[in-house]
Amino acid sequence: MRGLVAQRSGGPLTGMRVAVTGEGPALRHAARLLAAAGATVLPAPDDDVDGVLDATGTGHDGAVVRTEDTSAAGDWAASGALALTGRRDGPPLAAPGIPASAARGALLATELLARIAGSPVTLPGAEVLSERAALAGLRRDAPRSAGGALRLLRTADGWLGVNVARASDAELLPAWLEAPVPLDDPWPMLAELVAERAAAPLAERARLLGLPVGAHPAPADEQLAARGQTAPVSPLVLNGEVRRAVGGGGYEPRRRAWTLEPTLVVDLSSLWAGPLCGHLLTLLGARVIKVESTHRPDGARYGSAAFYDLLHGGQESVALDFGTPEGRTALAGLVGAADIVIEGSRPRALRQLGVVAEDVLANARAGCWVSITAYGRTGPWDNAVGFGDDAAIAGGLVAFDRDTGTPAPCGDAIADPLTGVHAAFAAVACRLGGGTWLADLALREQAAATVCAAPAEPAAEVTPVPRRPERPAPALGEHTAAVLHELGLA
Repeated sequence: MRGLVAQRSGGPLTGMRVAVTGEGPALRHAARLLAAAGATVLPAPDDDVDGVLDATGTGHDGAVVRTEDTSAAGDWAASGALALTGRRDGPPLAAPGIPASAARGALLATELLARIAGSPVTLPGAEVLSERAALAGLRRDAPRSAGGALRLLRTADGWLGVNVARASDAELLPAWLEAPVPLDDPWPMLAELVAERAAAPLAERARLLGLPVGAHPAPADEQLAARGQTAPVSPLVLNGEVRRAVGGGGYEPRRRAWTLEPTLVVDLSSLWAGPLCGHLLTLLGARVIKVESTHRPDGARYGSAAFYDLLHGGQESVALDFGTPEGRTALAGLVGAADIVIEGSRPRALRQLGVVAEDVLANARAGCWVSITAYGRTGPWDNAVGFGDDAAIAGGLVAFDRDTGTPAPCGDAIADPLTGVHAAFAAVACRLGGGTWLADLALREQAAATVCAAPAEPAAEVTPVPRRPERPAPALGEHTAAVLHELGLA
């Protein structure tokens, strides 16, 4: 592996020197992430490195994460996502890229940062991609998603991933297609109505209505162009700049010590991507306070209890009525007290509550705001709706059964856990680096950043054993009074 540095100077890891030994896709992805965030990445350690991600047995005595060099196919199988991709009665399918390797690489890079900061933590691996399905009993069922809410429908020039995850989505279907659609079983009529129409205009109309739909194939579009995400797409956007790694000797700034101060995380997110980020930060020793609306709590509370407990065990729960001045004041106080904020709302939703990320950071001495949206918080699609399955399809993660031509969503809502692990890396890198950072993670871009032309070689299907929660998640609002009193917000 050649040396790597950031294409742009000034990232949060500027001044860090690390070595990554090995040639597999997970290690290459980890190296690119570290370099994109500002670190100088060497192919072999020298006496001055801060830490080593080691797959070759270098014998380094300092901060080190020892791992194995694996293939894209091996990572895809070991993650459990292979078993979730394909027809129910057909073969499991390889992904068109390295999504599992990217997830594994992001987790390895995050673990290395923790080791450099003195925390001997071991994070989970790429099996985070399949844990929800394993704990909820989901199976592959192409052209449906594992969760069942999305189906891939053929259009005149490609495919549409239509996600009817909410009752409000079903209610929008007649307006979307300007035709009657039976809401009890809309799929036969949807398939008929989209079959002779082009995918891109249908996806555009769906975005305008707030319907989560992803088109495949998806050529470069106005949103990617507006965000500077010309090929290759990068998973890391910090303070409005797309961060990429390039080869070379690069910057050699003054060295510094790297420490992770005690960290307060306020998690406003829901479902999977943001909570996975919060869970990983919990494992790293952060204090995580999950904040929910008393009227609209996290919908994941009503799904798999084991999965919800896995992501939220060891955290605190605050519930607020955002419709009241007192609730909005408490929300602003919590956000202002946080070292890291995680949120998964479209920008205008928080603005309506009086919370603006840029204003919060402008008044902070140091802090990281992790923003998770479907297509990014900037650009013409900044308020578009999307979830893990449809955003992944829009990003190009669709597998095809060679025998039948059936398209298959890759894994289970795979853009969600891909975003969660990269959000955790960004949060830790920014917390280590100090200063104020806005990490802008788009579900679609996280998927697109893992797509490559080379098909993965075959691998045997694996069913990993999911982790089990060590403790239950707190009840809704269990810690509201105590937390607000402690922070002087009561």
